[in-house]
Amino acid sequence: MAAGQELNATSYIQHHLSFKAVEVGDGGFWTLYMDSLVVGAILGVVATLLLWLVTRGATSGVPNKRQAFVELLVGFVDDQVKGIFHGKRDFVAPAALTVFVWVLLMNSMDFLPVDIIAWVLTHIFHQEEFRIVPTADVNTTFALSLSVFFLMIYFSIKVKGLGGWIHELFCAPFGSNPILWPFNFLFNMVEYVSKPLSHSLRLYGNMYAGEIIFLLLWLWAATSISGAFFGALLGVGWSIFHILIVVLQAYIFMMLTIVYLSMAHESH
Repeated sequence: MAAGQELNATSYIQHHLSFKAVEVGDGGFWTLYMDSLVVGAILGVVATLLLWLVTRGATSGVPNKRQAFVELLVGFVDDQVKGIFHGKRDFVAPAALTVFVWVLLMNSMDFLPVDIIAWVLTHIFHQEEFRIVPTADVNTTFALSLSVFFLMIYFSIKVKGLGGWIHELFCAPFGSNPILWPFNFLFNMVEYVSKPLSHSLRLYGNMYAGEIIFLLLWLWAATSISGAFFGALLGVGWSIFHILIVVLQAYIFMMLTIVYLSMAHESH
């Protein structure tokens, strides 16, 4: 590939990986990525409305296809919660269902043709920079994982009490001897920090990698007739394989949410 083509390829990928950023105040930490926020909010509303419409029209007789699908989905998530969480499921099960459906929809945005979406955004909405996959943005996955993290802290204090939670930080897992307090605290801090990191980066890494592969395939398809043929062929194959990744990552994120909230209700 010539130097000019390399520059075009670089520009193409950089363009599709650029965020619609809005700085608040001096910017820096308070920079809002409006594409992730807008798409995530829209998909959250869409998921809520779809589930609400199906449950609103639910009957006790033979369910239609939509009701049967939602019942299977709810039953599947509830079974996963039952296998891990042994307390009252009045919060954990709905939270797990919300996480699974929302993350699944955000992951599924990766199947939309990136160049067609870019053309629509540019010519109709006049947005030059806009990323359509919220979970390919590390800010989105960290926000989700931190929400689960703070819920975990909340339930730990609610179930064990503030004193019990602090006692656990300093006295578990090595024992309550004062000499061991620093080691217990350090061990627990490593565990607490690693949970949101692994929770968020696993989802982000997989979705970001999938987005990059799609971009490389579409870029190859635009180079020549043979490139268009093989790019389209591999694109179809990758899309089929990516269905597994999209669903699996939503499932893993949901299962880790259940595990972390379950651990918050347990004592050492």
